[in-house]
Amino acid sequence: MCALAMPVVDEVILNLKDKIVRDLKKFTNLNNVIFDFDEVTPYETDALSAYKQKPMVVVLPENTEEVSNILKYCNQNNIKVVPRGAGTGLSGGALPLKDCVLLGLSKFNKILEIDFDNRCVVTQPGVTNLSITKAVENNEFYYAPDPSSQIACSIGGNIAENSGGVHSLKYGTTTNNVLGVEIVLMDGTIMRLGGKKIESEGYDLLGLITGSEGLLGVVTEVTVKILKKPQSIKALLLGFQSVEAAGQTVSDIISAGIIPAGMEVMDKPLIKATNDYSKAGYPLNVEAILIVELDGTESEVNVLIEKVDDVAKKNDATYIRISKNDAERMRFWLGRKAAFPAIGEMSPDYICMDGTIPRKKLPEVLKEITKLSKKYGLRVANCFHAGDGNLHPLIMFDSNIKSELKKAEQFGADILKYCVKSGGVLTGEHGVGIEKRELMCEMFNDDDIQQQLNIKIAFDKNSLLNPGKVYPILHRCAESGKMHVHKGENKFKDIPRF
Repeated sequence: MCALAMPVVDEVILNLKDKIVRDLKKFTNLNNVIFDFDEVTPYETDALSAYKQKPMVVVLPENTEEVSNILKYCNQNNIKVVPRGAGTGLSGGALPLKDCVLLGLSKFNKILEIDFDNRCVVTQPGVTNLSITKAVENNEFYYAPDPSSQIACSIGGNIAENSGGVHSLKYGTTTNNVLGVEIVLMDGTIMRLGGKKIESEGYDLLGLITGSEGLLGVVTEVTVKILKKPQSIKALLLGFQSVEAAGQTVSDIISAGIIPAGMEVMDKPLIKATNDYSKAGYPLNVEAILIVELDGTESEVNVLIEKVDDVAKKNDATYIRISKNDAERMRFWLGRKAAFPAIGEMSPDYICMDGTIPRKKLPEVLKEITKLSKKYGLRVANCFHAGDGNLHPLIMFDSNIKSELKKAEQFGADILKYCVKSGGVLTGEHGVGIEKRELMCEMFNDDDIQQQLNIKIAFDKNSLLNPGKVYPILHRCAESGKMHVHKGENKFKDIPRF
């Protein structure tokens, strides 16, 4: 078999809830243990709001020793633990279980050290992504990974999902910008991986932890790399009469040897939505816009601007605007950063998908998404980190219409399957969680998944840490070629729907 068993609700554990609550209070402040039915409600879901489940109990430790003691206690008593950061995840990775202890890290919210000499920041995992840049920008430094939710998402959650953002094309995702972590294993062991130096000896365990979605351990401290702000930063706002032309421009820019700091595409539905929402000033008479940001020395940027301008014209760009100052450049990005909330004004509900494809496949995959939109009768708006092929189709539906959530999920699954078929992968930065776990056999065979599970067991031999996430709950991947074995409308029988 290629997967962990479905996490069955442990009625014995539920019957011991009062004792577990009393025991947890021994490890932290009494007020940090939350168990009242109404008070645990805010923790029942994350930003993937199609599913919810109240946890048995929530505990909010304040330091690493408390985390260690709590995990050791849960391990000894066979109690499941679900780690949670800011709850902004989009794949259901922090959804609790009925019989779990939800371990919230919101009290780990301090920046511990700013070291400009070594160009790094030591921070607790509950600090928001944007707060790191805010803490160092007066000295002309910044933290490169910048997901759209950077004002709210935590750096610990960024590590769990290996988050990217606008600037991941040139400066990499989280894994390229984390130097070290302190992590607590399920048995209470406290480990330090990496540190302030760039390279470490031995196996790349730091790379293994980054993107592990809370299945291997709980991160309690992070050391990240900070960068000096470039001398010059400019952006081009380009408009095209087809999404395919915008995609081709992306490929041509990279083929020309130009690596922009960021390169983002939005299609017409999203252009209008973000304009209405954020007043970004985008052209409305185009089918797609492409934002290209270039940084470096002033002379270098000016040369690159001319080259990108030439590429855009060769692809029949009908709108070209170059930022005159930093305020205008930020206005170009204003709408893109507001893309997800802007869709909320177009539709009562939406699912934000996350797949990655080879850049040269962009035109082909976008055509397929359009075909699927017609097949399912659901609208879709597209924005994506065009430079590294990370797509974010936003599928719009109405959960008040019973059949539409199921259609939206099937639509999203078909997009991701096509991404894999095109030589891509299931996720670029949102993680697998529960959203994509039944799609894992589209990418991996039994042996592949078993090797991954062997690593999971090496860190958490009883499979108590974030169970039911990432790995498919089904029969052998090779059998029949079918993706789901769950019957009926709810493929996630272990997690209730709204």
